[in-house]
Amino acid sequence: MKNLRTIFALLAALAVPSRAVPGRPVGHPHFQATAFSLHGFTKSGIPARVGVVAADTRVLPLGTRIRVTGAGPYSGEYLVADTGAKVLGRHIDIFIPSWAEAKQFGKKLVSVIVLKWGSGAAS
Repeated sequence: MKNLRTIFALLAALAVPSRAVPGRPVGHPHFQATAFSLHGFTKSGIPARVGVVAADTRVLPLGTRIRVTGAGPYSGEYLVADTGAKVLGRHIDIFIPSWAEAKQFGKKLVSVIVLKWGSGAAS
């Protein structure tokens, strides 16, 4: 019985998702990135602006700070402040102020590293 408890404790420790460690890739580090240029307020209550991304909050909770690479001139640090009906799983939507530039961005495969996990709470 003691061995069984030890095995379950070990399995529980190993089941902690990789998202628990800031500075490391989120499970598989590759995400699909798209861009949006809608102006207004995000799910977290802040205005849509440069430096903001939308994400699936089951993967990246609101308030999470990430570093995106592989997005060309749009690589950099972002705040997860929004969600979107089509932003599911390992998908981020980067705010770009110009509609034409957002459309030109298209879809890219990018790498995402979590710098700091957010609480997930909208203000």
